[in-house]
Parts: sequence; structure tokens; C-alpha cells
Amino acid sequence: MKITFVKKILADGSACKKCGEVTAKMEEAGQLQYIDEIVIADERDPESAGLKLAAQYDVNRAPFFIVEEEGKEAAVYTVYFKFVKQVLAGKTSEQEEIKEIMNDNPDLDFI
Repeated sequence: MKITFVKKILADGSACKKCGEVTAKMEEAGQLQYIDEIVIADERDPESAGLKLAAQYDVNRAPFFIVEEEGKEAAVYTVYFKFVKQVLAGKTSEQEEIKEIMNDNPDLDFI
């Protein structure tokens, strides 16, 4: 299994806030050891590896994770807690997952 973590650099050169938060959570939980490659999607460089991956997998937000397993189609995760639960078998609460989804999609309304 190969796991690629794609983080974004904004057009003004600053780091993506959400990417920094997810990186900090992963460091705290000791999860970065499971990441095989960290790729940067640099808005200032349309040829950056991360932007190419985003286009290839039709992803429009960061950070995201690409999980590749031999003989299977690559899986893309744009929700950190879902990635942890389904790939790293970590413990996340449904509340944390819902909160992240709602924060990332302000147009949604929770029922």
C-alpha cells in the first residue's frame, strides 16, 4: 500500500490552514509514519505535482490522501477522519467526522 498526502500552498505563498491542522493532528497521533509521500499542490505553479494529482483525481480541496493498493483502483480521501478510520484503522468519532465535513462544506445543512 502506498499513501500520498497532498498539501497546498496558496497563491500568496502561505500554507493552507486546513493542511497545517491535519499535519499537526497526524504528528500528534504518530500517523505521519504511515505516509509514503508528501506532495505539494502549489497554486503559484500549475505544473506542481500536487496540482497535477488534484486534476488527475478530480479533487478540488486540500488536503487529500491517495491510497494505492496493488490490483485496486486508487482511493482518494478528502476527509481526514474518514481516511484515518478507513485506512489507518484509527479511532475517530462520528462527531469529529461530521464537524469536518460541515466545516468544509458550509452549504450543507445537518439534519
